[in-house]
Amino acid sequence: MNTTDPLAAADELNRRAGAWRSEPATDPNIEALALAVSANLPVLLWGEPGIGKSAGMRQLADALAVPLETVIASVHEPSDFAGLPVIGDDPAADGVPMAPPDWAVRLARAGRGLVFFDELSSAPPAVQAALLRVVLERRVGSLALPEPVRVVAAANPPSSAADGWHLSPPLANRFVHLRWTHSPRTVARGMAGTWPQVSIPLVDAAKIPSAVARARGAISGFLTARPGLAHHLPADAEARGGAWPSPRTWEMALRLLAVGYAAGAGREAVAAAVIGVIGDGAGIELLSYLEQLDLPDPDRVLADPGSFDLPERGDRQLAFLTAVVAAVQGDLTRRRWEAGWTVLAKAVDAGVPDVAARAAVDLAALRDTAWPVPAGIDGFVELLQLSGALDG
Repeated sequence: MNTTDPLAAADELNRRAGAWRSEPATDPNIEALALAVSANLPVLLWGEPGIGKSAGMRQLADALAVPLETVIASVHEPSDFAGLPVIGDDPAADGVPMAPPDWAVRLARAGRGLVFFDELSSAPPAVQAALLRVVLERRVGSLALPEPVRVVAAANPPSSAADGWHLSPPLANRFVHLRWTHSPRTVARGMAGTWPQVSIPLVDAAKIPSAVARARGAISGFLTARPGLAHHLPADAEARGGAWPSPRTWEMALRLLAVGYAAGAGREAVAAAVIGVIGDGAGIELLSYLEQLDLPDPDRVLADPGSFDLPERGDRQLAFLTAVVAAVQGDLTRRRWEAGWTVLAKAVDAGVPDVAARAAVDLAALRDTAWPVPAGIDGFVELLQLSGALDG
């Protein structure tokens, strides 16, 4: 170090003050964000400035081994997101393409990555409108972002923002809304030189079929028991600008739940992600339902269909049988299809064929016409003949 150069000495001081070590930790904020990013859903982080949203994005990008582009929305013009017109040789024939900004070009060249739009609520309305088009349509000017590019935005909570910014209900219903908080104890420890290194839940490819089947069974079973929650627009404006249940957000919840199962994510992270799309009321009800559900792994049951016991409760039976049919559909073979009928036959033996009726129609629809009708179908023949599922 050059002791005669005051700036060199200052730089050395800054280097030492900025040096820190990490220790393993859990953080539901980052884990829930990882689930939403893995599910390729647009995310909106609600939190005060300076509480670690950018640091969380860097941790996530490092864990996924993808580039991160941070764009401060409040210091940009609408053309930075809508693109600048570029006049070609024959505009009347070719149109006028809109040139994308450099950050979008870098992500397109990389073919994957994270783009983080910070301070969305502090940007002028025209900038917000142009940026939301990027978030929802994944287009920047004339450039379409590759599918492996994930999009995250951040905004100040409406209750604390000076301009009281709210999303319209149609826009709000397209986001995963995550409340980003901080722990004073974590900050204090960080000032002492130790920051947490969070383990990011990553999807295990081997668990994908079973995870999707379990999620389908759980969501379908819950909505069958609580049909009134399939669509419920909140009464007050602030709630409408956040998460609430609709067919769109239930599909988002299904994807988040499937990612959570496939990644082995913690309960708090799954809860935050699911509540972030269907809201507090429906989300808490669903989570309570899932705690009591405890579905068997449908792939294991299909591998040995004679060795399991049908759940006793009707809602669990329906959810389980739906998951079994979804698992067969995800990896359709004659052996798995016939095993599915063995599973459904247990519902007939248990005296609840009505619970399995819908699953039977769906399973019959998967049949290859070259496959013979299995014995387990006997209890459903009349129903399937009425539905036409046995034709051919």
